[in-house]
Amino acid sequence: MEITLLAFFAVGYFVLAGADLGVGALLPYLGRSDDERGRVLASITPFFLGNEVWLIASAGILVGAFPVLEGELLSGMYVPFVMLLLGWVVRDAGIWLRGRVDRAGWRGGCDGAVAAGSWVVVLSWGFILPGMGQEPVTGLGAAIVVPAVVALFCAHGLAFAGLRLAGGPRERARRFYGASSERTIYALTAGGMALVCLLAGSRLPLAENLADPATLALLTPSLLVITPVLVASQVWLWRVFGRTPVRSQ
Repeated sequence: MEITLLAFFAVGYFVLAGADLGVGALLPYLGRSDDERGRVLASITPFFLGNEVWLIASAGILVGAFPVLEGELLSGMYVPFVMLLLGWVVRDAGIWLRGRVDRAGWRGGCDGAVAAGSWVVVLSWGFILPGMGQEPVTGLGAAIVVPAVVALFCAHGLAFAGLRLAGGPRERARRFYGASSERTIYALTAGGMALVCLLAGSRLPLAENLADPATLALLTPSLLVITPVLVASQVWLWRVFGRTPVRSQ
């Protein structure tokens, strides 16, 4: 049960937040003006915090149900995880602070923080996922695998941008998949994100590192209560904020 729940939350994070990260990384391309960049960020603002909860839940399950494995995983890939956290903080700060000061220079700096932070997070995952359970990928493997993971994040972000945006940003996103339906492309890239996540997770010795039964007896019922609440909240977010494309003000 704990392994299934961990896989569920991890896949949920990469499918949902992977789109946010792809949009953030491509912010300078999708938004060519201050107004367009504002609209691009508005397309992910209602969702990004809720999407990050899936990663927090995954980390909580890993710490609670697989405490020994969690320590080994973090110690083996300390640098990529630290970079991921730093990029996460910088990106979120850029999104939160952009509208706090009504100056073009301030907004431009925040846009830069969002793009830079998103790239750091995406690249960090590019090193972490292929080396899951071992060490960060290096050498020729890094030169092949990391760009592939990064490209998947970007493709997922472009598909999301095509669904959520209108006007110039949407047309720029569509250049990469032509006449194909945004929903079709989003489904394909979401499937790719899920597959990469599951393949990486399959390399972890999860069954051999479960916590003691007493700990699991407390953890599992809590997760079974929290999971429907999180799923319902995510559905509500999409129903309220995801129906209408973000247009110019």
